Amino acid sequence: MAINVDQVYKTVLLIINKEQRGYLTPNEFNKLATQVQLDVLDNYFETLNQQIRVPQNESEYGNRYKSVQEKLDAFKKIGDCTYNAAAGTNPAFFTLPTSSGTASGTQLISTVTNQITYPLTSITQSQVEDSTVVVTYQGLAYTNFTISGGIFNLTAGSLPTGAANNIVITLYPQDFYKLGTVLYKDDRVVQPIQRNELALLNMSPISKPVEYFPVYLFEQNKVIIHPQTISGSVKASYIKKPANPSWNFNSSSGYYVWDPATSVNFELDATEQVNVIIQILLYAGIVIKDPTIVQAAASEIAQEAQNERN
Repeated sequence: MAINVDQVYKTVLLIINKEQRGYLTPNEFNKLATQVQLDVLDNYFETLNQQIRVPQNESEYGNRYKSVQEKLDAFKKIGDCTYNAAAGTNPAFFTLPTSSGTASGTQLISTVTNQITYPLTSITQSQVEDSTVVVTYQGLAYTNFTISGGIFNLTAGSLPTGAANNIVITLYPQDFYKLGTVLYKDDRVVQPIQRNELALLNMSPISKPVEYFPVYLFEQNKVIIHPQTISGSVKASYIKKPANPSWNFNSSSGYYVWDPATSVNFELDATEQVNVIIQILLYAGIVIKDPTIVQAAASEIAQEAQNERN
């Protein structure tokens, strides 16, 4: 279960003892929330590295290694790698999957005769900029459009006038974050190596990579697999980047009113809510220049880190 972004924002405002708008604006909060969510996700990898070296207990809820793995489960994905043929002196390579294929938002637009601009209402411009945008018209892919400044713009004259038609905008976030395992034909693990190791392997016909025991170099976000005869059936498991949390609002009443339709919750496990609030408070204290909040939040974070090491 995800963490509700509205609960976190209101709790942060309550703790720093501000009014509804506070000194921490929604825009500031959204930026801090995005940073904190990535901080928490990155900390999982370090925690796993620490816990794998120490004995684990068998209690149902106290096994730290198991607990972190469960929190990472929501971000574990696997996708197809795309083959790119060799060109000149450059070897063939595979590009990693860029999207987990899970839509982060959709919007249905019912067109009006001769109207070519439509405001985004159920998705945001920031979501658009971080995603692969797929637009369909009458069930077919449609490319005669631009999206900027929160406005969907049709190319003039690109749609027939007359009866209203439906356009569907679907967003697929480009969410690749951390590479896990490269697989060939689903059942063969492709071993990662360094370039100097490849040279050593190729020196002997016994150790030279073959399709049954392939290896790969990971350079400049390219997976270069040896032997180079492999040209398909390659997949990669990876950790996806969580969607940026966003507390969106409308201000038609003269003050901020939360808009749940366009807001984005944290994707972290619900058990991380306290941790998220404390870390946002740490950054918020810096933003509003309140050393008391910084010291209190930093002390709490340090204590939690000490407890995890013990």
